[in-house]
Amino acid sequence: MRLLALERPFERSPAVKSFGFHRELAADLLLNPTVHGAFDLYRESRQTRDSYGDHICGTSMLLSRRLIEAGVPIVTVVCAANDLTIAGYDHWDTHGDNFNRLKNIMLPTFDRAAGALLDDLVDRGLLDETLVVFLTEFGRTPKINANAGRDHFPDCFSVALAAGGIRAGQVYGSSDRSAATPQDLPCGPGDLHATIFHALGIPPDTELIDQLGRPQRLCDGEPLPLS
Repeated sequence: MRLLALERPFERSPAVKSFGFHRELAADLLLNPTVHGAFDLYRESRQTRDSYGDHICGTSMLLSRRLIEAGVPIVTVVCAANDLTIAGYDHWDTHGDNFNRLKNIMLPTFDRAAGALLDDLVDRGLLDETLVVFLTEFGRTPKINANAGRDHFPDCFSVALAAGGIRAGQVYGSSDRSAATPQDLPCGPGDLHATIFHALGIPPDTELIDQLGRPQRLCDGEPLPLS
């Protein structure tokens, strides 16, 4: 038996080059001394840390403000950690005991952290240039199940936006009485995406070229008139 080995120069495909480029961007961001320092929450006063709350949701929102202040352009906060819930249940998935869990534990915790974030952005002069979006992946069923809970429901739910060019104090659209279907000014995920891109100064109809060389529109929706 013979083995013939042929060596050839390694040629990186466009997809590999793109992956490497974005990996280097991520590494540069994480190794940036200013960004790295943002993770040290003990540089904040005890009063500021306490205003957000001593839990993962609160500290995550505080960290998000520090990252924005350090120049990170986009930050995602996932307020769905176990310390925001009670034993026996998992995160915001309130299939059981929905009302007690929301009223007594989850909403007060979230409201405190969210309010502290907005106040903090105002105090530091960052609110006007920062778009804050409170959203979820789906809503909850209008009907209550046998466990006093609400199940997954994609047909109708709300999103809250603050600052970043969004005019305050307005409500866009409405649902029917039971929050089962949109009633006035319905919009979909694509419209929400377009609104966010528009607020960030990115035209929603921008075309991106995928790995096969095909043009793909950034999103399919239209910006909502919220400014």
